[in-house]
Amino acid sequence: MATSLIRRAMNMTLRVSSSALAPASRLVVERPYASETEAQKVEPKAAAATNMKTFQIYRWNPDNPTKPQLEDYKIDLKECGPMVLDALIKIKNEIDPSLTFRRSCREGICGSCAMNINGCNGLACLTKIESGSSETTITPLPHMFVIKDLVVDMTNFYNQYKSIEPWLKRKNPPPTAGKEITQSKKDRAKLDGMYECILCACCSTSCPSYWWNPESYLGPAALLHANRWISDSRDEYTKERLEAINDEFKLYRCHTILNCARACPKGLNPGKQITHIKQLQLLGGA
Repeated sequence: MATSLIRRAMNMTLRVSSSALAPASRLVVERPYASETEAQKVEPKAAAATNMKTFQIYRWNPDNPTKPQLEDYKIDLKECGPMVLDALIKIKNEIDPSLTFRRSCREGICGSCAMNINGCNGLACLTKIESGSSETTITPLPHMFVIKDLVVDMTNFYNQYKSIEPWLKRKNPPPTAGKEITQSKKDRAKLDGMYECILCACCSTSCPSYWWNPESYLGPAALLHANRWISDSRDEYTKERLEAINDEFKLYRCHTILNCARACPKGLNPGKQITHIKQLQLLGGA
C-alpha cells in the first residue's frame, strides 16, 4: 500500500512539472527575432536611408611635388552640415587629416575659405552643398600659386591692397583736437558697397585681366578699396590717390567684363567702382 501511494505521488509531480514547463516552451518559440532571410530583406531599406555624395578635391603637396590631382571623397550628407565648409571639415576630421584648407569664422566675414566650387569662386562657409548633383568639385582660387591643396599664396594680392594706402590721410589736423572727424549721412552713404569688402580675393581671381597681368593690374578688390578712400569726404589726398593709379596697367586693364560682380560673396560690384574712378580721371579729379 505504501508503495502504491509513493507511485501516485511521483506521477502527480511529473504531471505538474510538464504542465509548468509547457508555457515556457511556447515562449521560446514565439520570441520576436527576425530570421537571417528577413534581416537581409531589411538591409536595402536601411542603405537607402543614406545620402552619399562625392567630393572631388584638388590635391597637391609641396613635400611630394608630383602632378596635382583630383581626389574623391564620399560622405553621407545626412551626417554633415549644409555648407561646403562642413563637408571639408568632416573629410579632414574623419577621412583624411592631410587635407589642407583655410577657414576661420564660418560666417562669411573673414574671407579665409575662398575657393573655386563647381567652377565658381565663393566662400565655402556660405556655399550650400548642391543636392541635385552626385559630385562637387573643389579647387583653389584660379591662377594663383598653390601652397598646398586648397591654400593659395595671397602675398601679391595683399601687396596690391597695401599699394593703394588703405587708410585715412589728412593734410590738416581735425577740426576739433582729440575728436573724431565727422561726416554727413549723405557722405557716409557714398561708402556703401565698398566698405563691406572682406578681401577674400574671389573677385580678383575671377577676372581674366587679372589672370594675365597679376603683377601690374591692381585687380577689382584693390581698386574697389582705392575708390573707397577716394570717395571718403574725410580724406584729403583724393588728387594724389587718383594720380597714383592713373596707369595703363594699374587701372585701365579693366575691360568691364564684370566677372568680379558675379563672384563677390558679399554682393558688391567692383566693376562699378572702377568705372567711377575712370570717370573721375576724365573729370580731372573733380
